[in-house]
Amino acid sequence: MAEERPGSWFGFGFCGFGQALGSGRGRQVLSPEPLRVPDAGTDICDIGSLSAAWSYTAIVSSAGRLLLSGSARGAADGCRDAWASETLRAVLRDGPGGPGPGAELQAWAPGAALRGEPLWARPAGPEEAGREDDGAACETRAGPLPLLPGARAHLSPRPPLCRPLCPALRARRLALGAEHALLLDAAGQVLSWGGGRHGQLGHGTLEAEPAPRLLEALQGLRVAAVAAGGWHSVCVGETGDIYVWGWNESGQLALPARGLAEDGQTDAGEAPALKEDGAGLKGPAGPEDAAAAPFIAVQPFPALLDLPLGADAAAASCGSRHTAVVTRTGELYTWGWGKYGQLGHGDTASRDRPRRVQCFVREQLRVTAVSCGPWNTYVRAVEPGRS
Repeated sequence: MAEERPGSWFGFGFCGFGQALGSGRGRQVLSPEPLRVPDAGTDICDIGSLSAAWSYTAIVSSAGRLLLSGSARGAADGCRDAWASETLRAVLRDGPGGPGPGAELQAWAPGAALRGEPLWARPAGPEEAGREDDGAACETRAGPLPLLPGARAHLSPRPPLCRPLCPALRARRLALGAEHALLLDAAGQVLSWGGGRHGQLGHGTLEAEPAPRLLEALQGLRVAAVAAGGWHSVCVGETGDIYVWGWNESGQLALPARGLAEDGQTDAGEAPALKEDGAGLKGPAGPEDAAAAPFIAVQPFPALLDLPLGADAAAASCGSRHTAVVTRTGELYTWGWGKYGQLGHGDTASRDRPRRVQCFVREQLRVTAVSCGPWNTYVRAVEPGRS
């Protein structure tokens, strides 16, 4: 049986505030580079979780050490998870007795260096995390932040910073966009609420929803993962299918985008003949093609997206206007807005078709996780061992 060596983290895209992205020279990194962890005692193979805001990144090692990189700097031990935004930083920390009962959720100002007192703190112990009304504890246990332990509330970058959830929702995962939220429940169903002016809720309209509403278009499909971009949404089905909806201004839904066609950065209107990396075999569409192309600015309900070569998806993450998907075979595909190199293709072009990131193929690395910041992308990859 094949064994995997410890995974390493890579980063690419915007690093104008000194975020730990590869070399970190200038404002951007155009291709995947090994992460520069801002702590000599932490190995890039030892990162347990990562959350990126626009100007800084929060990194939690598997040993529980939290490191901040970018506009916010600092470190703290005894941390289980962290969630970064430009208005709030939340940290799930061990209690006074160390790991185990008595965990505490702390909220900090984004620029705080984890010293002194947090803005507020609340218990997050097993009395909350383990309470189940229907006996389905193993199914409804909360996922990572911003969903709180116990799945009874979630964090928000805007007041109120801690918002309750109905226990009947049996929340498993939660993803937050700029104006909307996606919730994955224990039955594999997706609910959405919040602002809908770009179709990001997936209900077929541009109306806002004040409370969680089931996505009827996805009923009957068991969903394994959800991701929320600035104003677009993605979900991955248990069978590996991908569904996308919302705003497509920069091609972030992998649907034909007018702005990209006018800039010569799209393959819209061409025959779907693809190279192995997902790039079109023909050149960019010209103005004559753009006039006839079925451009899509807003997709208000879920649309099925096929990856090149029929690849099945395993995980997805969204930036402000870009999307990244990991396949079951360990390849990474990206598309959407690429101004800062956040697509990882060695340039600053935007794309409205999935393209495989060749760096990991050349280095014979298998991608296992992806986490997008608004303008950058972080990836975990492993070198497959031999049996």
